[in-house]
Amino acid sequence: MQFQPEQFITHSLKKIGYGRDICQVIAASMNSADAEISVQRSISLKDSYLNVEDKRYDLSDYKHVYLSGAGKAVQPMARAVHHLLAQYLTSGILITKEGYVPLGPSPFEGKIIIHQASHPIPDDRNLAASNQLLTLFHSLQKDDLVLFLISGGGSSLLIKPAEGISLKDLQLTTGLLLDSGASIDEMNTIRKHLDDYKGGNLARLCSPASVICLILSDVIGDRLDMVASGPTVADPTTYQDAWSILERYRLLEQIPDAIRLHFRKGIQGEIPETVKPGDPILDRVQNCLIGNNTQSVQAALKAADSLGFHTQLLTSSLHGEASQVGLSLADTAKALHDSSSNSLPFCIVAGGETTVTIRGGGKGGRNQELALGAVKSMAGNQQLVLISLGTDGGDGPTDAAGAIATNETYSLGLSMGLDPSEFLQRNDSYHYFEKLGDLIKTGPTFTNVNDLVFIFGF
Repeated sequence: MQFQPEQFITHSLKKIGYGRDICQVIAASMNSADAEISVQRSISLKDSYLNVEDKRYDLSDYKHVYLSGAGKAVQPMARAVHHLLAQYLTSGILITKEGYVPLGPSPFEGKIIIHQASHPIPDDRNLAASNQLLTLFHSLQKDDLVLFLISGGGSSLLIKPAEGISLKDLQLTTGLLLDSGASIDEMNTIRKHLDDYKGGNLARLCSPASVICLILSDVIGDRLDMVASGPTVADPTTYQDAWSILERYRLLEQIPDAIRLHFRKGIQGEIPETVKPGDPILDRVQNCLIGNNTQSVQAALKAADSLGFHTQLLTSSLHGEASQVGLSLADTAKALHDSSSNSLPFCIVAGGETTVTIRGGGKGGRNQELALGAVKSMAGNQQLVLISLGTDGGDGPTDAAGAIATNETYSLGLSMGLDPSEFLQRNDSYHYFEKLGDLIKTGPTFTNVNDLVFIFGF
């Protein structure tokens, strides 16, 4: 999916002389994360040989070739694979977030079934689709090949609760984790130990078939064992690690009894651990990173440079409590503006993923809360713009990808009776920026490489 600059315009950007240029930078960054193109540049076919990084697979050697996957970007990823390998594909199942299937006829000629399911809290649709995938992989043989596609959202979309754990148990625990402020790595450490697909267990289910997993990363540092909770990747974490995280966020007494019992059994060695590094089950698995946040950050810097901005990469591992990160970024922007009289206009770019600890009953997401956290500090005469958005087009349980704050946002909001501190207290960033006309709404982007933050000064 290719974006046009005007898709990112908001009320504030319409008033800024550099508004069009800013939108061009955002569009360039988002377009670099196109999931279909990421697959196209990562695999190739010559005669019957599929080339993936430094490995070659003679597709004529396999009795069946299955194409499956889970995540927000899985449909365009699968489209690229299908376009290249249609004649070799037997069948497959894809699981994606509801609304993340483009309108129109399916490009898969009836071979590949697409299921739309719930994210971030799984429901019966997730379970039913995941069970169909289990049926598909039940009788795999050594002369079968599985191409599995993974992108952000896969942890919620692909589920197989461990024995003794119900869907309701997973739903309650997921909700608690989402509200706790836990990082994605911490959340996925827990998820790996509650599910028979995660933590390398999909590779175990596929054995003795060969598996190629193409991975679009949405986690800081591109830890493949954390993307979608690593269904085909060795897991270095343990039940004890998961228990310690629950202790850290004071969730042990809140999680369902079945899950607490499951972790105790795991710690005591009564149930198997996840697949660990060196396990021979992984000898027939190739995991290939095909795209990440760094590509989008670099594309933004290149586009900004071509438009005459002085550019700077701030970090590719942005993390922390969203509102506090926003405050810190605003202070950084003001300091840079004061010291950059000869380096204006400038563009600073950061990538990563912050967290939000839910304390109020408002509506928002981590990107909107980050922008709201910057509003008061950015106020003043320096011309500054901060944009924070999720590359998947969704930010928390909202229809916005993120929001834009400028040095004028604070005063404009006060003139409308909007105090950012009050909105922060109730985690209501969506309604703050909605009233100002500064929400970014792209709709589903069919990709996911984490979050992006842009700071412009001029």
